[in-house]
Amino acid sequence: MPSLTPLHETYCKWDSTPPSQADVLEGLAQVVTISLSGVHDMLQVIQTEVLRTTLGLSVQKAKKLQKMPQLQKFYQFSYDRIQRYGSHFVAPGLRRIIEKFPTLHDKALTPNMHFMVGVLNGIFGDFLLKQHNPLALPMVLYDHYGSIQKGELTGRVVIMVHGLCMSHLSWSNNRYSGVGERLLAQRDNNTMLYLNYNSGRRISANGRSFANLLEELVQQNPNITSIDLIGHSMGGLVSRSALFYGKQNLYQWIHMTENLVCIGSPHHGAALERIGFILQNKLGAFPFINLIGQLGNIRSNGILDLRHGSVRDDDWEHNDARIGHADDNRKPAPLPAHINTFLIAGTLEFEKVSNKALTIIGDYLVSVKSALGEHPNPRFQLKLPDTHKAVFYGLNHMEIQYHSSVVEQITRWLYPEVGEVIEEGVQTHMVNMQHNYTFDDLDGIVET
Repeated sequence: MPSLTPLHETYCKWDSTPPSQADVLEGLAQVVTISLSGVHDMLQVIQTEVLRTTLGLSVQKAKKLQKMPQLQKFYQFSYDRIQRYGSHFVAPGLRRIIEKFPTLHDKALTPNMHFMVGVLNGIFGDFLLKQHNPLALPMVLYDHYGSIQKGELTGRVVIMVHGLCMSHLSWSNNRYSGVGERLLAQRDNNTMLYLNYNSGRRISANGRSFANLLEELVQQNPNITSIDLIGHSMGGLVSRSALFYGKQNLYQWIHMTENLVCIGSPHHGAALERIGFILQNKLGAFPFINLIGQLGNIRSNGILDLRHGSVRDDDWEHNDARIGHADDNRKPAPLPAHINTFLIAGTLEFEKVSNKALTIIGDYLVSVKSALGEHPNPRFQLKLPDTHKAVFYGLNHMEIQYHSSVVEQITRWLYPEVGEVIEEGVQTHMVNMQHNYTFDDLDGIVET
């Protein structure tokens, strides 16, 4: 079993069984009965700021006012009522449903439930895991048809790794069948698998777990001939982390891995996460702005790792505080030389229509430079030939993972026999959507 880090974050699989519908109800019941001490602290901070900015009171006077017996009684009454409502009504009601319908223990989650649980794990996954809440997702592989992977695997295996707050069902939608469907049709003896995991955990923790899972997979399936990894957003970083620790541990699957495709992955951080940190770190002296520091901490360790794209334990485990540092203190995580790596970026810009703000924002969440691994420090550069990079104009962060143009490019990279490989470089990879698509605020990109 792999060793623990100094912070004692486990990398072994605590449970290989995904939650049932009964687990979701029990998990929600536990959530509504947790201690409200954190809420109390938050409300105290907010009230202090209100007293400072509206009444002009000093911090000392505001805190003295808060300690008045009448206010303390009001606080206690409010918390007791909220706690009682959750403990005496909501939680028992959810548990009565479980008792009345025992078959819920055997029922898999619906797509809507998978969506909800994926979002909760992305935002609070580390907290859920710490509380042993059944909503905390284990790391599980699903087949192309949405069932838990079982049976013997042979030949080429392609594994899709979803992004933050998403699930194994996020690789297609009503308009696009997605890259999995396209690749599945390319050759016989080709298997598509989909990883589902708790995206609120540290990226390096998920990377280690993924590396362990892949090693188990190849040991149990000796007829697997090759492995390809395709990650969207955070999924690309989790895949890179798995490669880093797989190589470090001399795992067998590393030598069987041929291709890595990262779609909109923040290899050097996500701009919006850094902006949020700068606001809470630099503007805290201004009235009421320091509330951002309190509210900003209500996000998972997985989200915090997106600030600079951290994929190694030693990027975070020795930090003085959970929030980390504004400076980029990462350690290099080079890509294994024998693996063909391909990077895809999206941008809201249209070709020949430059916008400085959109250049920084990129596809809403990740800049083009970050997605292509470009960095001013050579130690962090993901040095790849231009033919292994592609930029798609007019695509946002969510749609880029299954858009037909992106799917076609990935197919050409992984299966060059289906069409001539583009050789002219990154500029020729840039697909101009301007004449075929328009941006709709309600529905992303819509065909015209």
